[in-house]
Amino acid sequence: MSTTPHLTDHERSLVTAPTPDAWTLPPRAYTDPSFFASEAAAIFRQDWICVARTDQIAAPGDWIAVDLLDQPIVVTHMPDGHITAMSNVCLHRSMPLVSGAGSSKWLVCPYHQWSYGLDGHLHTAPMMDQDFDVAACRLPQLATEVWEGFVFVSMADAPPEVAPQLTSLRVAIEQYGLADMVIADTIEFDSPWNWKLLVENFMEAYHHIGPHRDTFQQSNPAKDSFVVDNGAGPWSLLHMPGVTDLDETHDLPFLSGLDRARRADLLAVCVYPTLLFAVTGTLATWYEVIPHSHDHMTLRIHLLLERDVATNTDVVAMLPDIREGLRWIHGEDIPVNEGPWRGLQAPLAAQGRLSPYEAAIWQFNQWWVERLG
Repeated sequence: MSTTPHLTDHERSLVTAPTPDAWTLPPRAYTDPSFFASEAAAIFRQDWICVARTDQIAAPGDWIAVDLLDQPIVVTHMPDGHITAMSNVCLHRSMPLVSGAGSSKWLVCPYHQWSYGLDGHLHTAPMMDQDFDVAACRLPQLATEVWEGFVFVSMADAPPEVAPQLTSLRVAIEQYGLADMVIADTIEFDSPWNWKLLVENFMEAYHHIGPHRDTFQQSNPAKDSFVVDNGAGPWSLLHMPGVTDLDETHDLPFLSGLDRARRADLLAVCVYPTLLFAVTGTLATWYEVIPHSHDHMTLRIHLLLERDVATNTDVVAMLPDIREGLRWIHGEDIPVNEGPWRGLQAPLAAQGRLSPYEAAIWQFNQWWVERLG
């Protein structure tokens, strides 16, 4: 019989110590499948999870299929403009209804052609007995909210609203206009390690002195980075001031609502557990983290641009170079995800002392400990 994993009192005391004295999570929090099972139950099936951007379902009738761990989901743009999400599993024989993305009036099961409206109500069930009540059938619904263009869903019955929890964060990033950005390009990486490793790496600039010494360390040095006080909210913001005085000759136009003084800065944000995005003076990137198991995840890096910039012919011509730049940067990060994943499984691996520059990891760990009880 499997048991729910717990941190020992000593492990917990190290994790929850004040930031100057805090330590990492213990190795088994990453490597033990039972911890991932607990995360699935207490986090991924209870909290708000970002699954899409509104521009992926921009018009009424558009839909996109995603998986939330083992639950297939379809997110739809309703005719009245609302965004909704529901189970993507047919009520007849449990066949997933759709895959990928599309636009249609009905969601039709490829197995026996049962068709559903975009609100999840069953519309037709061919050759069923006349006593079968089609109107009584509806796909299970998920709570759905949109924040800054990101679509969140929750499998909980009555989760607290997203926006009030992120009020301070929204104020900190409002100049960047995320809600009006669109996906201009996407690259995908198969990532055979625990999802928390990528979240942690994303949320600290301390490693700029290592793998990014010729890139980010030159433009946004580690020593200048700082983490914003999140008031114990479900988010972290890492601010990395820039050292370059950018001017109007930059390849991409600067974001239209951004103060000049912030053009060289780099901000990295995590809305717990897995919404990761970074913003610069010209663009944003959404790191879509898709956990599959304790030792495997998929990463999709989406390039976000202002809508009019994304359709500019000169910018479109630059997309291959921008894509290569994003791939290069993540290529610098891959070894420092692979390495710790190997090291965490070593017999002598233990908790490690956090640096003052890793305060965002400390913030995330406090939330993680609270969620897992």
